[in-house]
Amino acid sequence: MTEDEKRTKRLEPPQELKSISEEGKRSYLMESTVSEVIIEQLSKWGVEYIFGLPGTSCLGLVDALRSHQKVRFVRVRHEEAAALMASAYAKLTGKVGVCLSIAGPGATNLVTGLYDAKMDRAPVLALTGQVKLQYIGPGSFQEIDQDALFDPISVFNKTVASPEQTVELVTLALKHAITDRGVSHLSIPNDVQKQPLEMEIKPIVGRIPNFAIEPSQPLLEKALDLIDRSKHPVIIAGWGARGQGKDLLRLAEKIAAPIATTFRGKGIIPENQTLCVGVLGKTGTPVARKIVNQADLLLVLGSSFSEQTSIPPLPTIQVDIDPINLGKTSPVRIPIWANITTVLPHLIDKVKPKDTGQILAELIEVKKRWQKQLEKESDPRKTPIRPPYIMRVLQDLIDSEAIISLDVGDNGFWLGRNFTMSRQTLLMSGYLATMGFGLPGALAAKLVAPGRQVICVTGDGGFSQVMGDFLTAVENNLTIVVVILNNKELAMISTEQKMENYPKYATELKNLDFSEYAKSCGGVGFKVRKPEDLRATVKDAFETNRPTIIDIETDPRRF
Repeated sequence: MTEDEKRTKRLEPPQELKSISEEGKRSYLMESTVSEVIIEQLSKWGVEYIFGLPGTSCLGLVDALRSHQKVRFVRVRHEEAAALMASAYAKLTGKVGVCLSIAGPGATNLVTGLYDAKMDRAPVLALTGQVKLQYIGPGSFQEIDQDALFDPISVFNKTVASPEQTVELVTLALKHAITDRGVSHLSIPNDVQKQPLEMEIKPIVGRIPNFAIEPSQPLLEKALDLIDRSKHPVIIAGWGARGQGKDLLRLAEKIAAPIATTFRGKGIIPENQTLCVGVLGKTGTPVARKIVNQADLLLVLGSSFSEQTSIPPLPTIQVDIDPINLGKTSPVRIPIWANITTVLPHLIDKVKPKDTGQILAELIEVKKRWQKQLEKESDPRKTPIRPPYIMRVLQDLIDSEAIISLDVGDNGFWLGRNFTMSRQTLLMSGYLATMGFGLPGALAAKLVAPGRQVICVTGDGGFSQVMGDFLTAVENNLTIVVVILNNKELAMISTEQKMENYPKYATELKNLDFSEYAKSCGGVGFKVRKPEDLRATVKDAFETNRPTIIDIETDPRRF
C-alpha cells in the first residue's frame, strides 16, 4: 500500500466505516450500571476517545470510563476544548467524536464546539450529566433546560429517563450522528447513571446504511456530454472530495482541467502539481480566481458554495452526497446527488480526452509569475518578521505527511494564500470559523495519528482563548508544535475595521511570553524576534519530541 493510499484510508468519510470485529457484529447481554452499558455500547460502535471534564452530575459515566479497557477518557481544562476536539476527531476520521460534561455550565461550555461540528457536518455525540430525575423542573442547583439548549444544535436530542431506554437511545444517537452527519445529544440524570441494568448491547452491523450512492445514469450521460463539449473546464474540489486526490488528478489530466480547491479542501491534491491553481476565495490566490472566471464549465465536487469561496454563476456540474448542497445558492446545470467516490471512476472511464499541451503551458507561466510574487513577499530581511516569510519557512520544514491544525484569524489568511501544501492534511473550523480551534484540533489530530507530525498554526488571539489546554498536551505527552504568529493584535479585525473605514479600536493585545508559558507547563518554548533566527529555531522545535510552542514576533500589517 502506498503512502497516499494509507493516508486516504485514515481519512475515510463516515460512509466508509469498516473495522468492525466479529465481536462487534453480535448482540449479547450485559449486567452492570446504566453508565457502564452506555460506555460499552459506544465502544462496540467504534468510539475510541471521550473528551471532557468530570463533575458531580456525570460521575457515574466518568467511573465507567475509569474501568473500561478500550475507551480512553481525555480530560481537558475547558469543556469548549472537549467539544472542539470531538469535532476535529470526527472531521479527521469520519467516526463519531464524543464529548462529556456536567449539567448546567459544563453543558453550556460545549456549545461553541458543538456548533462547529454542526456547521461543518461532523458526526459528534455530546453526553451531559443532569440533576436527579426528581429535581428536574423546579430549578435546582446547576439545572438548566438542556433539551431546549441543545435542540438548535442537534439532529438527535433526548434525555435518558429510565434504564430501559438506554441502549436504544444510545444507538439512535450514534445512528443519527453518522447518517445525518451532525450532533447528537444525550442527557443522563445523575441517579439514572448509577442504576443497575441488564441489557442487550446492539451491534453497529445492520444499523447503518451504505452511503456509496450511485449517480443517476441519465444525469451522468448529460454531464459527460457537457464535459466533452467544453473548451475550458475547471474542477473545484471541496472538503467533500477529501481522499480522492489521485482520481481528481487523473480526471483533470484527461480533460485538461485546472483544479482549484475551497479553503477547507486545500491540500486534497498537492498544490505543487501543475494543474493545481490553489485556493479559490477570500483566503486564496489570484491565479485560482483568474482561471475559474475564464472557465466555460465548472465541475464542482464536494463544495457547499460558501460565500467565502464565491464560486461564480457559470455553467456547472455539481456532485454532492448532501442533496441540500445541490444548487444551494443558485440553480446549476447538472446537479448530481451521489458519492464522489462513485462518480469519479465513471467520469474518468467515459469522458473523452482533451489535449493538455496548451493549458499546461499557460498554467506554468501564470504560476511562475505567482511564485515570483510570493518570493518577493517572503523577504527574510524585514523586521518584525513578515508572515509570508514565516509561511515560506514552515512550508520548507513541515513534514509532507503532517497534519496542520489551523486557527481562525490572520494566520489563516497567510497560510491559505502563501503556504503551498504538498501532501499535508489541513484541519480547520470551516463555517463557524471559531477562534481557538487550532490547539484542540492539534490535540485530537495527535491522538488520531500519533506517528505523524502535528502542527498548530495559530495567532496570539486564538491561542490565548484556549491556552490552558496546552497542559492537556503535556499531561498526555501529545508532541504537537504550536506556531504562534504573535502580532499583539487581533489583526484580521483591525484589517476589517480599516476596510469599513472605522478607526482601529479594541484590537490591540497585551500578551505574556508564550515561550515561557510553555516551559512553565512542562513543555518546550522558543521565542523568535529576528528573521535570521527563524529557520534554525523552527527546525530545532520540530526535533524536540515534546509539546512545544514557537512564539514568533510578527507584524500585523498585511501588505
